[in-house]
Parts: sequence; structure tokens; C-alpha cells
Amino acid sequence: MGQDPGEVGTQQLDDESQKTPEQLRAEIEETRENLGDTVEALAAKTDIKTRARERADELKSSALLKKEELLSKVKRPGSAGESGAAAGQPTDAPADGASPAGGKSAAEQLKGFVQGNPVPTAAFAAFIGGVAFGRLISRP
Repeated sequence: MGQDPGEVGTQQLDDESQKTPEQLRAEIEETRENLGDTVEALAAKTDIKTRARERADELKSSALLKKEELLSKVKRPGSAGESGAAAGQPTDAPADGASPAGGKSAAEQLKGFVQGNPVPTAAFAAFIGGVAFGRLISRP
């Protein structure tokens, strides 16, 4: 703090003028590499097509996981998805998933699940619709 500001700038200039040409070239090369990395990162952020495809792939895999989860809930006996009593339907389906004579088909079971759980089903359908829409608009 006790130094004159003019002296500080002069001292810094003197330090820079004492550098060898090799040191200056090394600094310039390092600066170029850093600038190249920065430009590369910015280019990756502005590549909208690639980012959209990556996001669509993420959403697709997430949707597939949700689909498998929902299907496993529907197939599992005694699960919340098949609670026929809650849906106002009898629960006399066999444990092995086979349908008894005159019993409910898989489509009827799914319909019962959807009617018993409208909010998660609507959310899942909206999610799948968004993924499909994203895939459509991201195509070249």
C-alpha cells in the first residue's frame, strides 16, 4: 500500500520484459490451449441437435424403465395396481397371472389399473407424448 501506483506498473513491466522468448512462447501456447478448450465447451453447449438427441435418449430410457415398472406392478398379484376391491372388481384371479375361465383379460386388468390410478397414468402418458414429440422435432 505504501508503494506509488506508477511504480507497481513499472515493476510489472520490468518483470515481463525480463522473460525470455521461450517463456513468452510457452505462455502464449498455454493461453491458446485454454482458449481452445473454452471454445470447444461453448460449441458443445450450442450444439442444440446433439443436446436434444441426448435428452431424448435419456427420456426414452426413463420411459422404458417406468413402463417396465408399471407392467411389473400390473402383473404382480396383490399389488396396488391389481387391487380389484379398490376398483370395485372381484379379486379371484389366480396368482400365476393366468386368467380363469370367464375371467379378466390383460386388457381388462390394465383398464382396471388405469381407472384406479388416473393421475400417475395421465402423467406417464404425457411423458411418453413429450418424448415422442421431442423425437419428432429433433429429426433432421
